[in-house]
Amino acid sequence: MSYQTIEISIASRVATVTLNRPDVRNAFNETAINELALAFDELGRNDDVRAIVLAANGPAFCAGGDLNWMKKMAGYSDAENLDDASKLADMLRTIYLCPKPVVAKIQGDCYAGGMGLVAACDVAVCVDEANFCLSEVKLGLIPATISPYVIKAMGENAARRYFLTAERFSAKEAHRIGFVHELVAADALDATVAAIVKALVTNSPNAVREAKVLVRDIAGRPVDDALLADSAQRIAAIRASSEGREGVASFLEKRKPSWLN
Repeated sequence: MSYQTIEISIASRVATVTLNRPDVRNAFNETAINELALAFDELGRNDDVRAIVLAANGPAFCAGGDLNWMKKMAGYSDAENLDDASKLADMLRTIYLCPKPVVAKIQGDCYAGGMGLVAACDVAVCVDEANFCLSEVKLGLIPATISPYVIKAMGENAARRYFLTAERFSAKEAHRIGFVHELVAADALDATVAAIVKALVTNSPNAVREAKVLVRDIAGRPVDDALLADSAQRIAAIRASSEGREGVASFLEKRKPSWLN
């Protein structure tokens, strides 16, 4: 499929989805939202893909909403605004629930809705000179649609500050509060992301998929009898799975598992 706002490439079982509107700092509009949702849905169902990298062209990763799109929204009815917001919410959920692990490769500044894109990913690697900002309240808005993912990523305490102040903060601060996993110099970004992706694609595809679901399902739950029963059932099921049996057998037989062949 031909895309207007993104580029997609697949090599060595890794798909790279690249935001490709550098002239507007990769700000998104209706087309970009629809294309990202479609791309991640299709890649999530592609058996030849084991990991996805979300990257961007140009100096900025993503500046949030496109100004022309925002001007257009100013004239929307309540029903049109709700429909528009729902499409953005669906796109973010598609990335968050994607069965393949997703790595955000942040090569530049990331503002507003762009932070939602990063927060919906599983791993975030960022250059050390990037800046971040949740700027919505400066415009009389709130970061509502991205909030489920951003709050999970940075924590409630940090969200209370940055949602309310709209301060710009550094990559170092983003790392300190846990929003990004790793900071690197610009010339080390490619190699660092490649190393993480290599780790992802050499693991059992089924186990990686189930581990992603595990984190999502277990986080925040009380350690009670129901949780213990759930976790026991999950490990029993994956031990009995074909990849579970193959992984243990290959380890004991000191050979590569079949998914690496």
